[in-house]
Amino acid sequence: MSGPPPAVAATRVAVRAELALLPEGSTVLVGCSGGPDSLALAAAVAFEAERAGLKAVGVVVDHGLQAGSAQVAAEAAEHCRALGLTQVEVVRVQVVSGSGGGEEAARLARLSALDEAAERHGAAAILLGHTRDDQAEQVLLGLARGSGSRSLSGMPRRRGLLVRPFIGVTRDETEAACAAYGVEPWQDPHNEDTSFTRVRARALLRELERELGPGVRAALARSAEMIREDADHLEDEARTLRVAFGPTPWSASAMLAVPRALRTRLWRILAVEAGSGAGQLASAHVESLDALLTCWHGQGPLQLPGHVHASRAGDLVTLVGARTAAL
Repeated sequence: MSGPPPAVAATRVAVRAELALLPEGSTVLVGCSGGPDSLALAAAVAFEAERAGLKAVGVVVDHGLQAGSAQVAAEAAEHCRALGLTQVEVVRVQVVSGSGGGEEAARLARLSALDEAAERHGAAAILLGHTRDDQAEQVLLGLARGSGSRSLSGMPRRRGLLVRPFIGVTRDETEAACAAYGVEPWQDPHNEDTSFTRVRARALLRELERELGPGVRAALARSAEMIREDADHLEDEARTLRVAFGPTPWSASAMLAVPRALRTRLWRILAVEAGSGAGQLASAHVESLDALLTCWHGQGPLQLPGHVHASRAGDLVTLVGARTAAL
C-alpha cells in the first residue's frame, strides 16, 4: 500500500515529533492565517492529534488590515474544518502601530490573541507554521541589523507555549502538501509589498541562491540552530552572574573583570530588569553601558528606553528605572 505524498509525510512527521512531547489528553492550538504554511500545519495536526490522544483547536486571527479580511478569515476557518480540525474559531484583533512599525504591531496583536485563546482552552501548546525559509529570512534580517548572536539565532523551535514544528520543513513542501490535499491557500498580497523588510529579505534570498547555488536557506537555518545553542549557553552564564552581582549599585572593576561576551548579556539583563523593553534595547545602548566600564572619564548619566538611567560614581555603577524603584 502506498503512503501519503512526500510533502504530506514530511509535514506529518514534523508535527508528530512535537506532539509526542505533550501529555495525552492535552489541547493544542493551531494558529492559521489561511496561507500554505498554516494550512499544511492544520492538516498535519488534524491527522496526528487524534492518534496522539490530543485535542486540536484551530485559531484564525483576523487583523483587519486589508479589505475583505473577515472573508479571508472565514475561508481559512472553513479550510481548517475541511482538513479535519473539527473546532475552529476566528478572533478579530485591533492592530495599533507602535515604535516597531506595522509588522511588529500585527505580530504582537496576533500573539496576544493566541495567548488569550490558549488560556481559554487550557492549551498545552500553540503551534505555528513558520518554515525553514522563514528561519533563513529571519537570520538574514538579523545579519542586517547587526545586533549580535541572539538576533542571528533566529526563531526557536520552542519558547513557552509557542512551538514551530515546521522550522525544518521547506515552504515548497508546505505548498506541495496543500496541493496534495486539493486546497488552494490564500496568498497574502503583503508578501509582494517591498515596503516590508521581510519581503525584501525573501527576494534577496532568491537572488543569493541564484548567485551562490541552492542550499543558502538551509545553511542559514542550520547556522541559526548552532548559534542559538551558543547564545543560550552564554545567557545562562550571564543570568548566573546576575544573581552573583546582586542589587544595584555594582562594582565597575568587578564587572570589567567579566569577559565581554558575558558582560554585554549581563548589561542587557540588568537594563530589562530596570524597565527597558527588550525589543527597544539596541546594541548601541549596550555599548554605551559598557563604556561606563571601559572608557569612563566622568561622563554624565545615560538615558535608556523605558525611562531607565545608568550612571557611574567612582567605582560604583548604578542602573535605575521604574521597576527598580518599585523593588
